[in-house]
Amino acid sequence: MKKIAAFTPYFTEEEAGQVRAAFLAAGHLEGDASVSDFIVRATMREVKRLQRRHNQSRAWDPVPAGALRRGQRTKDEIRHRNEGT
Repeated sequence: MKKIAAFTPYFTEEEAGQVRAAFLAAGHLEGDASVSDFIVRATMREVKRLQRRHNQSRAWDPVPAGALRRGQRTKDEIRHRNEGT
């Protein structure tokens, strides 16, 4: 069995409600045993999409734990993200 690495995604209340609702409505139909399974599957689907789009469909070299910034987005980052959508 592969070693499990932990991440903590931060969702707004509205996003979290939609994640829970999607998992309850369709997770069992998609083979997800838990909301964590659902989030991992969705995240890896996005990783593969980004690999196809930005890395000639190749996996990137792994980045070690601790190399990324931790924590939630700042208010400025949230505002900038919302302006782009």
